[in-house]
Amino acid sequence: MTTEASHPLYVPLAPLAAPRAEEPRRRRRPPVPPARPAEPPAAGSARPAEPVATRPARPARSARPAWSARSVRSVRPADPVAARSVRPARPVRPSGVPSAVPSVVPALRLAPGRLRAGVVAGAGAVGLLWGLQARPSARLDVLFASGAHLTGLLAGYGVLVLLLLMARIPAVEHGVGADRLARRHALGGRYVLGLIAAHAVLALCGHAVHTHADLVTAAGDLLSYGAIAAATAGTALLVAVGITSARTVRRRLRHETWRAVHLGALLAAALGFVHQLAGPDIAGGLLTRWLWSLAHAVVAVLLVWYRIVVPVRAALRHDLRVAEVRDEGPGVVSVLIRGRGVDRLRAEPGQFFRWRFLRRGLWATALPFSLSAPVRDDTLRITVKALGDHTRRVRRLRPGTRVLATGPFGALTAHRRTRRKVLLLAGGVGITPLRALFETLPGGPGDVTLLYRASDSSSVVLREELEAIARERRADLHFLLGPSDGSFDPLAPRALRNLVPDLAAHDVYLCGPPAMARAATASLRRAGVPASRIHSEDFDHA
Repeated sequence: MTTEASHPLYVPLAPLAAPRAEEPRRRRRPPVPPARPAEPPAAGSARPAEPVATRPARPARSARPAWSARSVRSVRPADPVAARSVRPARPVRPSGVPSAVPSVVPALRLAPGRLRAGVVAGAGAVGLLWGLQARPSARLDVLFASGAHLTGLLAGYGVLVLLLLMARIPAVEHGVGADRLARRHALGGRYVLGLIAAHAVLALCGHAVHTHADLVTAAGDLLSYGAIAAATAGTALLVAVGITSARTVRRRLRHETWRAVHLGALLAAALGFVHQLAGPDIAGGLLTRWLWSLAHAVVAVLLVWYRIVVPVRAALRHDLRVAEVRDEGPGVVSVLIRGRGVDRLRAEPGQFFRWRFLRRGLWATALPFSLSAPVRDDTLRITVKALGDHTRRVRRLRPGTRVLATGPFGALTAHRRTRRKVLLLAGGVGITPLRALFETLPGGPGDVTLLYRASDSSSVVLREELEAIARERRADLHFLLGPSDGSFDPLAPRALRNLVPDLAAHDVYLCGPPAMARAATASLRRAGVPASRIHSEDFDHA
């Protein structure tokens, strides 16, 4: 693979300095007295005056980084599976290379624990609202009605939480991670559908007992109310969303179809809100109705702002366009995208954007791709492997194609780091976010190690760049090559400990295909790495 060294994204940068607690003091040297000028020769003398020799000043010693600079020795597995290791070498900075990546202002982040506590506190407030209005009674119809009121309130609150999780609020996305949000959204959707079903059954049974009618007659009677009919239509929409979100069904649907069905959840929430305002729990008091309406208004504003206004404003402000498409290997291309004031996007290494290329066959779908290099000179770069119809069309993009980018998203960034030493573990095209981290994570020689798992040498992406970065910052780089079904597993616990002897003392950043990520996570846990120090993102859920 040949790359152009003239472009800043394709040149290894100098490693970022490790954080220092205190600048070391330098020993003062006495000033060197200036040399006396030579006396002019005497008149009639042929011998010139000898110049006075001056002692050149010694160069100042470079400050030692606060972190240790010990390198981890490369170990080659004795197995047919190839494992190529790049040994640390003294860095040689190419001419014209900037000294460091432009600093990024840290974004606000909401910790996952705080988000969980906020959701639980909101559910408790809803339960308190129900408890203040509930009236104890032993009558069967009242018991059914009380249960219907509680499940209905919790279901309405759950719909608001689901919408909030998918509003793409930067503080939530950067703190929790897009994949975790998507998984919690999917799990919460199941709970909400269960609460809606319980609410419907309890309300129907309560009405049937109260009117002394059978269930069919009671159901027809309830549907004659407009608010209940609206809630029934909203429930049908939510059920359709749940069915299309099932793994087996979603794999058979086009992304555009799945997305169109998901938009029905917004209409379902609106219909449910109409039903809730007509219910006795919300309509019973002015303050309760006002607070419930305010909660829905806040979520609606957040959705419109971050899903519509912010992307449109970013498109007008930055004017992103494709600058170049470069082949990186079989089926792999890098797309360089330039714009105005790109640094104001505050994108961090390890994050991704949702890209919408305004050309035929691509404009209708927002594709999640990670940045494969730090942002520099108003240029963003993504590296894409052809795995489907949309990714195959990316390699046919033309310079000048307009790009709409939403983001940045993701929490696979340096802020998750808790240890001095870091292991980056990549598989296949999952190298893209880790390549940017490999270049920018602070640390001395030996503090950052990259393991790259691939089936063969032709599947290694951005190989020359990785080797150049490893030489520049004196880091360890290991290519673990071999078939996934081979007799030797280079990601087995013992093999990992051979490559990284003090593995348990590392933070691990992991990105790769789902099967590889699951197997690697299990091996890391067996090798002694705590789950809290294994950082990964599943882009199938992002």
